[in-house]
Amino acid sequence: MGYKVAPLARLIEQFERMPGIGKKSAQRIAFYVLGMSDNEAKNFAQCVIDAHEKIHRCAVCGDLTDSELCPICANITRDKSLVCVVENPADVLAFERTREYKGTYHVLHGAISPINGIGPEELNIKSLITRAASGEVKEVIMATDPTVEGEATAMYLSKLIKPLGVTVSRLAYGVPVGGDLEYADEVTLQRAIEGRQIL
Repeated sequence: MGYKVAPLARLIEQFERMPGIGKKSAQRIAFYVLGMSDNEAKNFAQCVIDAHEKIHRCAVCGDLTDSELCPICANITRDKSLVCVVENPADVLAFERTREYKGTYHVLHGAISPINGIGPEELNIKSLITRAASGEVKEVIMATDPTVEGEATAMYLSKLIKPLGVTVSRLAYGVPVGGDLEYADEVTLQRAIEGRQIL
């Protein structure tokens, strides 16, 4: 980095560490932050601190929340017999944008990836099996990303859940292979849910 102003260089480096942010974007964001008033900058920093201190995983599904239960698990009108398994909290937001899915979710916080040192024990799987074995869940929809890791995770979970007498389905492939669910449009996700297949 060519800047000799150490705090600015460190700020740019921090933004550059974010996914999808390159050097130029990091510089633009850093200069934008520097252009904020003192009050705006303090509010921005406080939002980051508050998010870290107050947001945690839902006790049931593992989605992010600032309460014991996320709003979806706490909603008595949601169909608790239907559980959609996703890799990340951003995937929940993508499905919720469709306004068509009325079931609940289970967030794994990743996918099985031996090459990256991520095994089943690093994921939010135990509580999913507990939910599936409770008798309340009738169907689990595997909505992991259509990648090698996502497919491996879906197959692994299917082998654990099927013996419990729960139907296991997989999203239909309206979702592009190699893509991330959080970037899929509402129509694609809706068709993927409607066209899911039994595994």
